[in-house]
Amino acid sequence: MIESHTMTETTSQPSSSRVSSRSRVQDLAYICVFAALMIVLAFVAVPVGVFGVPIVLQNAAVVLAGLVLGGRRGFLAVALFLGLGMLGLPVLAGGRTTLAALAGPTIGYVAGYLISATVAGAIAYRAPAQRRKTQAAIFAIAATVGLFLQYLSGGLGLMWRAGLSFSEAALAQVPFLIPDLAKFAFMVVIALGIHAAFPDLLAPRRRSA
Repeated sequence: MIESHTMTETTSQPSSSRVSSRSRVQDLAYICVFAALMIVLAFVAVPVGVFGVPIVLQNAAVVLAGLVLGGRRGFLAVALFLGLGMLGLPVLAGGRTTLAALAGPTIGYVAGYLISATVAGAIAYRAPAQRRKTQAAIFAIAATVGLFLQYLSGGLGLMWRAGLSFSEAALAQVPFLIPDLAKFAFMVVIALGIHAAFPDLLAPRRRSA
């Protein structure tokens, strides 16, 4: 009996190790896919406003990463794409690098990307996987909070680098509000569709995300 029990433990350990290794590979794949998506969407931009801050899909993709992957992996996806920009790749809207954004008035939005993906993902991964209406409501809240954090961070950056007052920084972002709400609502729909197709993506990882 002792030998049998020992053999069972020995054979279960490699299996557990293989599952853990496969999970890490999947996580890396998800992170790389969303980092690539953010970079691709950098080429969809419409400059508006006095400071030339463009209307982009990239900021919505950042929150989509959080909604789909959770806070931890969403953060890593954003960190990867911004890290590539630190190496000189044109990953941001307008063909800019992360270094260029950090040197200008849009520095706050760069920080906001990291924060919004993390917080939106942490909120979304507390949604019940089997209760669709509740899940949709929580995802909507997560996306709204993510958008608010991007605006707040972006506004603080404008106050710092452009010398604006708080009210001026807030008014500078008004032209983006309606387009962003529409984009983020669309991302919520996409995220809900992904989780409906892959329910295991949300439920088993809620705690770790």
